[in-house]
Amino acid sequence: MSSTKLKTANIVSLDASKLTGVMPAISGANLTGVSPFTVSASDPVITTNPSGGLGTLWMNSTSGETYILTDATAGENVWTNVGDGSGDLRPFYYQGGTHAYTAGGGTGGSAKVIERYPFASQTNGTDIGDIFTAGGENQAGGKSSTHGYAMGNNQPPVADTMQKYAFGSTTSGTDVGNLTVARYAPTASSSGSHVYAAGGDGSVDNRIDKVTTASDANATNVGNLVNNIWYAAGHSSETHGWVSGGFPTTNVIQSYPFASDAGSTDIADLATSRRDTTGNTSSTHGYTSGGYNTIDTIEKFTFASTSNATDVGNLMSGDDFHMPGSSDTHGYVSGGRNNGTRIQRFSFSSDGNATSWASLVTSKTGNGAGTQN
Repeated sequence: MSSTKLKTANIVSLDASKLTGVMPAISGANLTGVSPFTVSASDPVITTNPSGGLGTLWMNSTSGETYILTDATAGENVWTNVGDGSGDLRPFYYQGGTHAYTAGGGTGGSAKVIERYPFASQTNGTDIGDIFTAGGENQAGGKSSTHGYAMGNNQPPVADTMQKYAFGSTTSGTDVGNLTVARYAPTASSSGSHVYAAGGDGSVDNRIDKVTTASDANATNVGNLVNNIWYAAGHSSETHGWVSGGFPTTNVIQSYPFASDAGSTDIADLATSRRDTTGNTSSTHGYTSGGYNTIDTIEKFTFASTSNATDVGNLMSGDDFHMPGSSDTHGYVSGGRNNGTRIQRFSFSSDGNATSWASLVTSKTGNGAGTQN
């Protein structure tokens, strides 16, 4: 029988059962449809930029944790944990994924308490530690990826203290430095690398202080608000700190940049002038709710334009001195001068009224520091 050399074009199909012997070596470059996979003794980090891009798999051979790259942005990658564990790796994200925290904000012994409550279930708050001073009232609450911050104080005397406490632990707060001036009732914003305390009384102040989160150090003054205010609501977009309302009673919405040290700009107006109010933050909007005297409305404004705020719902009752918490999907409002243990929440995805969620373990009536992780 004569034969000729087979060419690739002559092979229509090949039954795997007919293959015997040793297959020759083949370059991995010839394989297609295979997702890139990295095995390492350590976890990836947000600055790990794999050549395989989106969908790259990463297995930690020490812990067994497995991650998939779900957002391929150079230097700010998001690695989602898909193994037997938890702890997605992503750049700083202001909204919380698991819990809201309240620090201080009470009278007597409750003024010291740090509480947390979960977003996933209607579970009451639990006492996880104390802020380090005798108590805390009229403080601003900021955050890094790992810690909550409480800045300023009116639990006499008026103080310039800054303290932080670790998320996910039951340890008390520690003193990490000082604001540039003693004050109470400033408002806070957070960029991840820094937390900001803006305004505040004690010196009737309009300064914006910036605090680094990478190390413990005193704050620096980086700019000024458009007016001297305190008891305002604080919000944080990806690029700016936002301040709405405040005392002397105003409807001004203003913002200042995270990327450079600068003062704020008057951006828009609330529908209602208010003080002693509370600020929540979604990925696209700031929310301002409650206020003195017995204001119950919830307003929202967009970060993307200079449009004025609109009334989108109501709290369960008119009140002030609340503490905020913001998840990916809801705004949370806890405590208050008249309802010190109540936790209520409202939706970010649809406009509507707040509903009862759970209760704090201690009554918080004195405007403590609220945040989330």
